[in-house]
Amino acid sequence: MKRREVLKVSLFMAAGGAAPLAGAHHGWSSFDQDRPVYLEGRVAKVLWQNPHAELEIDVPATLRLPSDLAQRVLPAQTAPVDGKALLAKAVLPNRKDARWEIELAPLTRLQAWNLAEIKAGTMVSVVGFTLTEEKGDAVVRAEYLFVNGKAYGLRSSPA
Repeated sequence: MKRREVLKVSLFMAAGGAAPLAGAHHGWSSFDQDRPVYLEGRVAKVLWQNPHAELEIDVPATLRLPSDLAQRVLPAQTAPVDGKALLAKAVLPNRKDARWEIELAPLTRLQAWNLAEIKAGTMVSVVGFTLTEEKGDAVVRAEYLFVNGKAYGLRSSPA
């Protein structure tokens, strides 16, 4: 059962099982922010909704770190983020799942970046964080998203 479904069931049970299921949002503390990972692939599924947009991407078995990853130009954000250090430290995940869920920012932040809804079939790459020790679902909280040659910082709004 996916983490989001577990949270919904937990809320349902906490409400006595009689209330309709409410969307659940979680904090980011379950993600390992000391180990940025790199993924790229073709978008298979899009959920463009709050509390944050999500993509499911199909990752090739031949995934490699791009040689120019640490040199990519990153946009300025309102929150202090050492993006260059994150890119330089990024590694491939230990897991070899063919499909990964990518958790993006809330829609208002994506709109602030002028990021149009991503469509299925689009190639994307991401630097972000997996769940601690890569346990549970194959999920990454995106810190940087790269689409059509453009980088988006998802920690905060554009500076």
